[in-house]
Amino acid sequence: MRIWLNGALRDADSAHVSVFDHGLTVGDGVFETLKTTAGRPFAMTRHLARLARSAQGLGLPEPDLDEVRHACDAVLEANPMPLGRLRITYTGGLSPLGSDRGTAGPTLAVALSETTRRADTTAAVTVPWTRNERGALAGLKSTSYAENVVALERARQQGATEALFANTVGALCEGTGSNVFVVLDGELHTPPVASGCLPGITRALVVEWSGAHESDLPLEVLDRAEEIFLTSSLRDVQAVHTLDGRQLPGAPGPVTAKAMRVFDERAAADIDP
Repeated sequence: MRIWLNGALRDADSAHVSVFDHGLTVGDGVFETLKTTAGRPFAMTRHLARLARSAQGLGLPEPDLDEVRHACDAVLEANPMPLGRLRITYTGGLSPLGSDRGTAGPTLAVALSETTRRADTTAAVTVPWTRNERGALAGLKSTSYAENVVALERARQQGATEALFANTVGALCEGTGSNVFVVLDGELHTPPVASGCLPGITRALVVEWSGAHESDLPLEVLDRAEEIFLTSSLRDVQAVHTLDGRQLPGAPGPVTAKAMRVFDERAAADIDP
């Protein structure tokens, strides 16, 4: 495996990041995860735009997106595989052991791992913790991910692959690494970005391609939703067949099935929509 780190391709066993890197010590960094098919990344332009927005939100130096593209191309060429998870990580770099940033400049790493196609349906749970829609990291794809690790482990313990959060006012927000859509009275809805959810790339495409409404929804809407599905770069559109033990019969339902079909067709027609 070959990994890009700070300007060059390196073997995985020599791609070392300092123990003083601010991404390690305090989670001061941002990242993107892209699906790759036969060495081609999906929606690269949108992902790089979000990387830049997240970096700006954290006050990191603006990433050189041409360099990031070059790094991604180099990693993909060096590691051919049919279906991959491409990870771009951009951190505050070498810094003191504290919250203050150093002056050495940011760290850029790009890595790739092989993956498999997700199942068409999955189980999810809700968790008692909340997203802070007014927090400094709201809407940013930050490497400060421990909260998601804890929630996802709760889901795994209950036989699920995703955990869903409300925000501080009890509104439906998002999953640990996904956005959530619900069908109510035959219409498709998803929480707005103002709820504190990440502005997901797949989420945005589903809204554009399937005409979903961005709606403020209480968490309890999940109890009466006719259909529920998740979106993310590796899930694409994935139906939920069980939520907190409640079965959603026939998943994927008709609205979800249509969203899945439309997404597959449009994504196949344009690798960088």
